[in-house]
Amino acid sequence: MNVNYPNGKKYKPIQLDNDLSLKKKKNGSYSNRGMTLEEDLNETNEYYRERKIAVIHKKPTPVQIVQVDYPNRSAAVIKEAYFKLASTTDYNGVYNGKYIDFEAKETQNPTSFPLKNFHQHQVEHMEEVMNQGGVCFVILRFSRFEQVYFLEAKHLLNYWNRMMNGGRKSITKEEIEQNGHRIPLGFQPRIDYIKIVDTLEKVRKEGIS
Repeated sequence: MNVNYPNGKKYKPIQLDNDLSLKKKKNGSYSNRGMTLEEDLNETNEYYRERKIAVIHKKPTPVQIVQVDYPNRSAAVIKEAYFKLASTTDYNGVYNGKYIDFEAKETQNPTSFPLKNFHQHQVEHMEEVMNQGGVCFVILRFSRFEQVYFLEAKHLLNYWNRMMNGGRKSITKEEIEQNGHRIPLGFQPRIDYIKIVDTLEKVRKEGIS
């Protein structure tokens, strides 16, 4: 089956060397194990779900089917399809009675995070979630340094509006370090973003009282 991205490029699944993967697991090396941000977050979410901490899932990428063959009456074979542009964010779910909604992105750029990685409809969705009292944020990874940051959506909106008003088209790493929260990479869970959610909620409650 041919599956293509919206730009027409063909989707090619990454083939991992099983022996290399096994060696990394045996050696306990997690800093260079080649996991993508999505894989790390899926592991983290499974950890939360199994321990009844939170129920967070990645939304499936919508696919548009353009060609289907029917070799016989009881079966249909998809011959060609395209990944459609996601209409909202990557992840959502529930934690401690609160709706959680976030987007996850990574970059090889060592000094800034390009805002082109986001789309207007995603930013609008995040603003709508915030207006309804949901917990909304982005998880950003600088792949070159294996550094992961939690950035509240309200800050992303500020940087997005700055760009729309003619300002820079990226968020500097210094700005992310100043307004975001570094998430140390661990083993279980791999990316413990719920700890940051708890910290922010505690700060919010202390500010109210």
